[in-house]
Amino acid sequence: MTGNESGIALECVGLGKRYRRRRPALSECGFRLPAGRICALVGPNGAGKSTLLALASGLLAPTEGHVEVFGARVGHPRTARSVGFLDQDRPLFPHLSVADHLRLGRELNPRWNQTVAEQAIGPIPLTARVATLSGGERTRLALALVLGKQPDLLLLDEPMADLDPLARHEMTSVIMADAAERGSTVVISSHILAELESVCDHLVMLDSGRVRLAGEIDELVALHTVVTGACDDGTELPQELRWHTVIGARTTGRATTALIRPGALLPHGWVAATPTLEEVVLEYMRNPLAPPLLTEADGLDVRDPNRETAVR
Repeated sequence: MTGNESGIALECVGLGKRYRRRRPALSECGFRLPAGRICALVGPNGAGKSTLLALASGLLAPTEGHVEVFGARVGHPRTARSVGFLDQDRPLFPHLSVADHLRLGRELNPRWNQTVAEQAIGPIPLTARVATLSGGERTRLALALVLGKQPDLLLLDEPMADLDPLARHEMTSVIMADAAERGSTVVISSHILAELESVCDHLVMLDSGRVRLAGEIDELVALHTVVTGACDDGTELPQELRWHTVIGARTTGRATTALIRPGALLPHGWVAATPTLEEVVLEYMRNPLAPPLLTEADGLDVRDPNRETAVR
């Protein structure tokens, strides 16, 4: 496996991308992804996920900052060989057959693995032309081309969007088995949090072009607590929670439920529970002003002095 001394597969430093007069698609984006991880890239529509993946693959150039893949700046010849990228548009040649695409993959990629590619193809006839394939079949072919390349860093932008539940399960199994066998790093962008939680061990969450969460999933979840307790006034945050970092809170009647990053012992009478990954991510989406959280291994210094870059 390609690597660098620090063991970092993907590193973004002060990364920004602006499209003409629109607001920045990415701004001051900084995080590290250790090699060998399966990373969920999540966030609402327009958060900057596709832009980040395109920058990491070298298809886009940043407006500011830079991206490194295994210690080399994106654009270096080594990164092109190390990265496989599945774009949302699934770029294929309509007039060519499935077999033609596999032959192109074999001729253009020195590490091509025909067996892995054919496993991803599944039941699609090799003689079928792309123009005759369904959306799900085109996705399978595009995935096969990326997997057959045998990249050290696999970037997948909504890879399962066109697949039925059975096909999603089959393709996930192929991706995970290949990553486990080769020790490769995978970044999967998706809105299906439940599916990501079952296969991913790392998380990067974007919102409005900025990193809101980054780190090992188990650690990020463990740093949060769901608490429920009684309050006297439903119009304000209960005094008992003011010693904690409150990500979001909802009050019904005299009961308040909140997602917090604990900063002290909970007061008597409050009940604590461990949240799910979905609960954590959704609460950060609902509350864009909640302070970001990057774990120690992932936090990078960026130019925004108000940004929280690490947990102490």
